[in-house]
Amino acid sequence: MSDKNNKIPFNEDNYTHNINRNNERKLDRRGFMKTLVGAAGVFAVSSLPWGVMAAKELNRLEDKKYPKHKIADLDKVPVGDAVDFHFPGEHDSAILIRISEKKFVAYQNACTHLRCPVFWQKDEGEMLCPCHHGKFDVETGAPIAGPPRRPLPEIHVKVENGAVYAVGVKRYEA
Repeated sequence: MSDKNNKIPFNEDNYTHNINRNNERKLDRRGFMKTLVGAAGVFAVSSLPWGVMAAKELNRLEDKKYPKHKIADLDKVPVGDAVDFHFPGEHDSAILIRISEKKFVAYQNACTHLRCPVFWQKDEGEMLCPCHHGKFDVETGAPIAGPPRRPLPEIHVKVENGAVYAVGVKRYEA
């Protein structure tokens, strides 16, 4: 009885006895590369419509019309002060700063580094992001210190009838 338990019950000496290797498909390096290039081509063609739609949308941003939005009355914003508002949407925070009697600047106030809020410091004459000590030039919105590398998106403003209005967003150009 001990002889019977020590024997393999079939002729093969490994566990691959049930694989028929004669009918396996061979995929050499050339075949693999053809398959890879074909798959990349299918992906490129299938994503082309989305790329075209994105390009059209980016081109349309330049011509996009925004509804005129009243920010504040002129007599409510002394020189050197700032007013927080929302533009172009109700969830887009922005800041208006009165630099001089006739000059106003406005920016979306999310830092271009990690989207922390940017604050106006009247005494220092700086726009500051407290998260990583980023600073922006009030005249241009360009970064002057800290980790931000891109300027704050500018909002176009217009003064008429004793009030300041947001009328558009400057397109960001790299």
